[in-house]
Amino acid sequence: MRYYLGIDIGTFESKGVLVDSAGAIIASAAKPHRMIVPQAGWAEHRPIEDWWNDFTFISQKLLADSAINPRDIKAIGTSAIGPCMLPLDKSGAPLMNAVLYGVDTRAVQEINDLAAEIGEDVILEKCGNALTSQSIGPKILWLKRNRPDIYRNTRKIVTSTSYLVYRLTSTLVVDHYTAANTGPIYDVENRCFSDALTRDIIDLDRLPDLLWTTEIAGTVTQEAAEATGLAAGTPVICGTADAAAEAISVGVLDAGDMMMMYGSTVFIIGLAAKRVRDQRLGYAPWLFDGQHALMSGLATSGTLTHWFRENVARELDPASAFRELAEEAALSPPGAKGLVMLPYFSGERTPIHDPNAKGVIFGLDLTHGRGDLYRALLEGIAFGTHHIFQTHDEAGETPHLIFAVGGGTKNKVWAQATSDISGKTQIVRQKTVGASYGDAFLAAYAVGDVKIDAIRDWNPVEYEFNPRREYATLYKDKFKIFRELYVRNSDLMR
Repeated sequence: MRYYLGIDIGTFESKGVLVDSAGAIIASAAKPHRMIVPQAGWAEHRPIEDWWNDFTFISQKLLADSAINPRDIKAIGTSAIGPCMLPLDKSGAPLMNAVLYGVDTRAVQEINDLAAEIGEDVILEKCGNALTSQSIGPKILWLKRNRPDIYRNTRKIVTSTSYLVYRLTSTLVVDHYTAANTGPIYDVENRCFSDALTRDIIDLDRLPDLLWTTEIAGTVTQEAAEATGLAAGTPVICGTADAAAEAISVGVLDAGDMMMMYGSTVFIIGLAAKRVRDQRLGYAPWLFDGQHALMSGLATSGTLTHWFRENVARELDPASAFRELAEEAALSPPGAKGLVMLPYFSGERTPIHDPNAKGVIFGLDLTHGRGDLYRALLEGIAFGTHHIFQTHDEAGETPHLIFAVGGGTKNKVWAQATSDISGKTQIVRQKTVGASYGDAFLAAYAVGDVKIDAIRDWNPVEYEFNPRREYATLYKDKFKIFRELYVRNSDLMR
């Protein structure tokens, strides 16, 4: 039997699966970790403890639980939160904690300075994306300005997946999809790193080599084999960011397909037939040459549910807290008895791209209880998601099919509210493991054991969330309030 290993490092948890050639999950494992918030607007991980140690733990556990021969694993795929910014010294050792993706907003000044220096239109045309808190380039510039000793000792800047592949193979690579977030030093038309717009950030030789996601980056080294239990010489693909692997896991393959990931953040990927230029949306080459992707996402989603549990429901058993909170929310009627929540607890990404945005709970009175608050929180995330859907529509890229994935699909109140508010159907496939399953499939594809459309057989459709038309008017009116709350208070938020 031939097997494929997929491991993904998420914001709060790492997951892994061992999959056979028919797509059956032979073993699965997970390991939690924390997101470090040293100060408001910052978000970090420890690359060794949270990334590599999670990988080795999960790999060893999958092998122990399945009892298979490691040499029967024919390829390894990995993904992780992205884009991140991690400086390595000349020996490949991390020089600091990794600076996370768009939830980390420390580089606001650098974003503004680069946009003013280069020009927003020039950046969008050359790099495919406006500079936002999701961009790696400004965070590297932040490092140069604020941690000059670390910057001086930096030999390479890598992202999360790159670091895992490096620990496995000793090669430093990054896929084009992830690299497109390295604005303003990635040229989307020529598919290369470029300092044509600015030389103030970093020398290009301090960036990883570029590969497509399913190209083989290298093979497992003897040192990595001893740490992970894997067989030395096993092929490792370049890999990609977690959201892209998650999209593959649910069969997002063609233009018009869209993935909606219910995770620590809501993240959305829509495939397009051509490059789309819109400052509100991210753009990247997709995982395969000649394909195009549009990205969008909220800054806080699942993270906000964790905040609520820890601060408003701390007496509940963590093992059952989210189920109990969802049951309480289900007892509150659609519309949460008039409550509206802005979920901008870490600023906001798409489409307002405002790191100064703040969370708001509006409409409270003495009749409201915790269930109403939690429903309002879930509906607030759903309103933010609807705002993203509208942005895709306005960009001329209305999705034909929306595939929902991630832990949030288990929360029926959240997922149903998203369909009710947006008026869109969400398709849920049988396996909602997510990115690690996509990693395993991409590994199988990379070594020629499956065709790309085989993912639809590996992971068939299970059910759908369809919009309930009886709530359309209610939510249309509430969405107007949601939008006006930000517009009228944005100055105060700053």
